[in-house]
Amino acid sequence: MSRQVFLDTETTGLSPENGDRIIEIGCVELVNRRYSERHFHVYLNPERKNHEDAVKVHGLTDEFLADKPKFAAIADELLAWLEGAEIIIHNAAFDVAFLDAELERIGRKPFREHVAGVADSLVMAREMFPGKSNSLDALCKRLEVDNSNRTLHGALLDAGLLAEVYLRMTRGQDSLVIDAGGDAGGASGVIEVVRVDFSAFALPVIEPVAEEAAAHEALLAELDKASGGKTIWRSLVA
Repeated sequence: MSRQVFLDTETTGLSPENGDRIIEIGCVELVNRRYSERHFHVYLNPERKNHEDAVKVHGLTDEFLADKPKFAAIADELLAWLEGAEIIIHNAAFDVAFLDAELERIGRKPFREHVAGVADSLVMAREMFPGKSNSLDALCKRLEVDNSNRTLHGALLDAGLLAEVYLRMTRGQDSLVIDAGGDAGGASGVIEVVRVDFSAFALPVIEPVAEEAAAHEALLAELDKASGGKTIWRSLVA
């Protein structure tokens, strides 16, 4: 069984080294590349004030978070939920740094030691789409994932969007992931596609008719004249 968890956090700011804290954690689970309908979601009291710019991004005010549990109170439940899973995070270094800081405060081991592995979907996207914007919003637009409900950042919503983006980025030519849950692809719903060696086939060559051949020669003559007789195909024929 392949179990993947897509994780996102919201924070009071950008720097765990300077004391910024996690205020929201959202996780969505896939089993064998299918949504399991299980998720983990919690708001947290960060025991400090939000930066104003951060509130503009996620909309979670200090007043809203005041009565929420502290990270120490949910740490065991979170780690048990994530145990044994491959964790996929967009810009993983950011979220893992915050998770490590929270775990260190309560005397626990770094995040990666509690899970099967961590994959960064931002690194994957940059390899697939070099030179382009690879934010979650940009990937949703490029891969036609509906993010119309994303007016503010929310950890659970973003984790769900990331899961859909990841599925679309990883649908390769070696397998077809089908949505119907029938027996055709077995329990995983995956149909293996056999590679075909097309070199074994004799491809037909369709000869041009007289008018097409004459038009082609006329075009070549124009190119030859424009280049001053330096066209390569003429010298190869000669």
